[in-house]
Amino acid sequence: MLTTMNDPASKVKFVREYAINASPKIIYPYLSSASGLARWFADNVNILSNNVYNIIWDKEDHFTELTNVRSNRSVRIVFLDENKQPVADADYVDFTIETSELTGEQFLRVTDYSSEQDEEEMEELWDNLIQSLREIIGG
Repeated sequence: MLTTMNDPASKVKFVREYAINASPKIIYPYLSSASGLARWFADNVNILSNNVYNIIWDKEDHFTELTNVRSNRSVRIVFLDENKQPVADADYVDFTIETSELTGEQFLRVTDYSSEQDEEEMEELWDNLIQSLREIIGG
């Protein structure tokens, strides 16, 4: 499933579901901890304070806060300003682990809300990131 939605502020909501052959208890730490995220999502992740992380990509700091944390289910990573403060209409990434009632298969739904306009680039980025995650967890 791929969905993109433009809003008036020219942000795009990219949503994609990926089959992951692992239990939520195995997947969740890779979505919700600094060490887990550093393995597949970013170059490095440092904990600054309770639920505030510095996510580093290409030697650039991105201050974030983990919100909407539901153990073994979901987490939202909200991007903060350079002073580590919340901003209106902030970029975010949501990770939600879901189980198909029909097959019992696990899915990871990724929602990336940002200014990135290139749908093809977003799809390639997330496909590659999820492939790295699958390789790490064996799923």
